[in-house]
Formats: sequence, C-alpha cells, structure tokens
Amino acid sequence: MPPVFLNQLGLVCALGSGKQEVARALFADTVSGVAEHDGFADRPLHLGVVTAKLAAQDALPPSQHSRNNALLLTALEQVRPAVDAAIARFGPARVAVVLGTSTSGIGESEGAIAGHLATGQLPSRFHLNQQELGSPALALTQVLGLGGPAYVISTACSSSAKALASAARMLRAGTVDAVLTGGVDSLCRFTVAGFRSLDSVSEERCNPMSAHRHGINIGEAAALFLMTREPGPVRLSGWGESSDAHHISAPEPGGKGAMAAIQEALKRAGLAPEQVDYVNLHGTATVQNDAMESRAVHALLGPAVKASSTKPLTGHTLGAAGALEAAFAYLTLVDNPEGHLPGHFWDGAVDASLPALSLVKPGEVLGRPVKSVLSNSFAFGGSNAALVLERA
Repeated sequence: MPPVFLNQLGLVCALGSGKQEVARALFADTVSGVAEHDGFADRPLHLGVVTAKLAAQDALPPSQHSRNNALLLTALEQVRPAVDAAIARFGPARVAVVLGTSTSGIGESEGAIAGHLATGQLPSRFHLNQQELGSPALALTQVLGLGGPAYVISTACSSSAKALASAARMLRAGTVDAVLTGGVDSLCRFTVAGFRSLDSVSEERCNPMSAHRHGINIGEAAALFLMTREPGPVRLSGWGESSDAHHISAPEPGGKGAMAAIQEALKRAGLAPEQVDYVNLHGTATVQNDAMESRAVHALLGPAVKASSTKPLTGHTLGAAGALEAAFAYLTLVDNPEGHLPGHFWDGAVDASLPALSLVKPGEVLGRPVKSVLSNSFAFGGSNAALVLERA
C-alpha cells in the first residue's frame, strides 16, 4: 500500500500558537501551559486555556461561529498556502476533511441558555448549528470551497487519533489525493462539570504516573495536518484501533485493549518494539488510566523506552488530544537533531504498584535525531487508538 505523509502542521494550544513557539515550550526544562483559571467552574481550576490571538471568522456564516471553529481556523492559517496549493493541484473534489472533536459549539449553547434565563429569549447570534459535531468539517469546507468527503469523528478522547487513521485509509484507497485532518476542542463549563461529577478533575496541575495522582486538567487545542501520498517530513506509518467493551468510563484494568491497539500500530508500521524511540503516553493522571497504560507499555515495549505524558503542559484536550499529541510527535521528529524529548513533569513520587517506565526528565535529549514515536489515545467506552509516526 502507498505510504502517507504529514506534509504540513498547524497548531494552537496552551503552550502557544505555531510550530516554533510550541516546540520551545514543549522541550523546555521548565513547566508552562496549564495555569489556574476561573470562569469554568465554581472555583478556579488548573486548565489548559489557549491565550493566543485566534483567527477571525468573517469567512464563516454566523451559524458556524464558535470558539471551536476559531481555534481550528487559527491552525488553518498556519498551513493555508500549502492547502491552497494542494486544492489547485488536485481539485476541490479530491481534497477531504476528517476531524475529531467532542465539544464543538457547546460553549456557545451555554451562553445562549444563560441569556435565555436572563431575558426569556435566545440571543440573536445563537444558532443550533454551532453545536453540531459536524460543524468543524463544514467550516473548513466552506472556507476553502472544498467538494470532497468531509466528516467529524467523535469517540471522546480517541477522536482525532482515529481521524488521522481514517484519513490515511482514504488516501491509501485512492478516494482522494489530500486530506486536512486533525482535531479541535474548546473549553466549556459543561465538560468541566461532567468530569468533576466523576471525581476526575484535579484542582492542581495534574501529576501523571505519580503515587499522588488524582485527576486530569482539561484543556483546549486545535491541530491540523495536510496529509497526502506525496513525500513529506513525517510518515504516518502505523495505526491501531481497538475497543475494550469493558465499562462506559473505566478502561480494562489489564490494558488488553490498549495493547491490541499498540500491537496493530506497530505491525502496520513494520516496527519491532525496540525500534520505538519515544512514547507519548495518554497519561491522564487518573488512577485507572495510568495503571492500565503503564502495564500495556511495559509489557509491549519494556521498561527502557523513553516515555512521557504532556498533559501537565496542555491539559487533556479531549477530542483534540490525539491530533495534538501527534503534532508533538511531529515536532519531536522534525528539525530536532539533538533529539530533544517532551519532558514528563510530575512530583517524582513513584507508585510501587505500577510497572516502572523510563519517564523523560525535563530537558532530556536522546543524543541523536528521533526516528520513531508511538502516540497513545484511550477514551471512554474503551475506544483505543495508537499512532506510529516516523521521520521520513
């Protein structure tokens, strides 16, 4: 089957906007990104809020205006010349859009409901289309004038990792010649309240793999790739998907579903476990996820592979997490001759009940260019996805 490549990357998250700004913060030996914010709960919480200036939405009808789409258009601005060139080369009908999200425009609905409670009327700027899960894909097709397939995958925290896999399958099948793929999610009170009701939210910076871990920080982000069969700096060489069918929110404790996804991704990439240079852990800092994931990674790749969770830097960006962390893999593979690795920021309190992993010390370097990265995404309902990215 023909290989597929990630030719361009645009991203915005709590670490900043654009590849250079985000890479500087990602590889730094000091922690940044997640900070205390109010307005999303009854008390201040540590959240991964995007503070960068967002793109204007003038090219969209008001029914598509949302913070979610503003984040997405901010990522698009960074790759727009290459996208326009691909459309001119292949034609609008041969360029697809495949994205992952979970919130879409729920934040706008929250504001509209508050307005209705105060005045008895919905604000004139509110439209139900803002909340539709398909809104991000529709927004890109409208802005770019595309005529190819366009859809959104919403499988909670595996959404955008699965979107990248779906885009790759479409390219390999010859259905299209280019795909804009990735994910976007925006912060809102609904999401924060939902996770707090599960006792899953940490009011401090999250602490993945620690004996003291007690929950996630929630964040927002957009990451957008231009994927084609034309050679580019990074190859999406493998992907694997599985379903635990174990519990509506808790993962299968032994990590069987996670291992199945990782094994499939490695097999598709043609890589032996010892050929993986770095693992970007899902690493949510919940008791159950970290236990399950550490068992899966230790069993399949052993204790020596370098690994880290980047959630303390960005928060858990939910439907955008798979694409955002694929973007971190991209930054680790490209223009990184010393092999800087994303640091694992935690309190260092080892949980003796977990298999030992070689967690990356902040500022640590591999000492050579990184060749391959495994990125894990695990979601509610036991929806698992793993991606293997390689330097082309």
